[in-house]
Amino acid sequence: MQLKRVLTLRTVVATSAGLTLASSSFVAAVMVANYVLGDSAWIAILIGGALCFLAAACFSELNGMLPTAAGIRLYFSRAFNDQVSLVVSLLYMLIVVVGVVGVESYIISQALHEVVPSIPPYFWIVTMLLLVTVMNLRGVKIAGVFQDVVTYALIAVLVFIGVFALYKVGFKLNTPLAPGGAVGIINAVALGVFLFVGFEWVTPLVEEVTQVKQIYKGMMIALGILSVVYAVFTTAMTAVVPKEVLLASPVPQLVFARTVLGGFGASLMVVMILAASMKTFNAGIISVSRFMYASAREHVLPAVFSKISMRYFTPWVSIITLFIIGLLASGLTTLTKNYQTLVGLAAAMESIVYTMAGLAVISLRRKEPDKERPYLIKGGYLIPGITVLVFAILAMAVLATDLTALLYMSGAFVVALVYVKTAVPRLKKKYETRRPAARRRRPARTAAGSKEGK
Repeated sequence: MQLKRVLTLRTVVATSAGLTLASSSFVAAVMVANYVLGDSAWIAILIGGALCFLAAACFSELNGMLPTAAGIRLYFSRAFNDQVSLVVSLLYMLIVVVGVVGVESYIISQALHEVVPSIPPYFWIVTMLLLVTVMNLRGVKIAGVFQDVVTYALIAVLVFIGVFALYKVGFKLNTPLAPGGAVGIINAVALGVFLFVGFEWVTPLVEEVTQVKQIYKGMMIALGILSVVYAVFTTAMTAVVPKEVLLASPVPQLVFARTVLGGFGASLMVVMILAASMKTFNAGIISVSRFMYASAREHVLPAVFSKISMRYFTPWVSIITLFIIGLLASGLTTLTKNYQTLVGLAAAMESIVYTMAGLAVISLRRKEPDKERPYLIKGGYLIPGITVLVFAILAMAVLATDLTALLYMSGAFVVALVYVKTAVPRLKKKYETRRPAARRRRPARTAAGSKEGK
């Protein structure tokens, strides 16, 4: 049984932007503003968005060549080898899911603690994860409609509050081209890049879109929208509230909304935070469950993860597994409050994957020069080469400055490597032993049928 092709460009854009436009993104946006002088944070954000366009171009070429829910697992297997592909894919899936869910959960707990201190924050987390899981079990179209409504509503509200705040204070650009020293600019651009990470998780949906080209169009449109939203909202936040006040809060967007619109603004922003987190959880489950489904279909994960609901055509085992992982990740992060390490860990893993995407484009052009490419990056190796250089530097910078993240990354790498060396060969051997038996049964039925016909 296969997945159904029901998703349109609108949902592709909403999913690509949805996983990226998270509540925790605004903490990073304030950090970007803190690295530069005056009101020039928007420059660093737009540069970060432009760099992500380079990575998006690489993913677009790879996805056009190999349109599969397996995504990076197949890209990297063709470009490098199967073991490298498996290790990176497993790390990618685990770290990004745990990082995104964990950080979002912490932000929710902080926001709700200020507004409804009598209700345990974890109650809301469980409720949201449960609702999102049920929607995904019922079908990708229902989950996609939810993703569309929440994402576009959130974008509209953020732009409205940002523009209104700038108008209210009579904002004018004073130092647009004086951001300060080179070190601050580099750090700001690095964080600006990390505001967009996760946009490529829409590629596993390629088997459920009505047209394959909608994937790369959706990624590009989403990055353009996000660049504008982040630039406007970050400029507005720092124009209304002092940077040091925003930095002191784990929920700077809530501080900003209360300053601009009072109690109504705070209530509205709490609703937006909850909606943003649900949207992020939803986008993560939609994309990662398809990635797990495809991996199981290729005998990299246990076969149970490839099970499809006969009624709703959804990978129900993968979806329920992600719900359980989400509960564990959110619970641990809410208790430990160690969300900054997860941010660094997820950011480093994304940068490693972007680096490998650039390398994969270069490798596959050499290995398979005649392969049809519906989307071909112009300019030869220039864009893939820049992608490799930029994101390799960013990955090393993050891990060098966060030793805890480096330690977690090393531990996760060892676990993934052991799994690939021991469990995957057993899964493939189990499949190979079953396949000949199935082949023997088919001819027997054919022979019996032909005999009856005589």
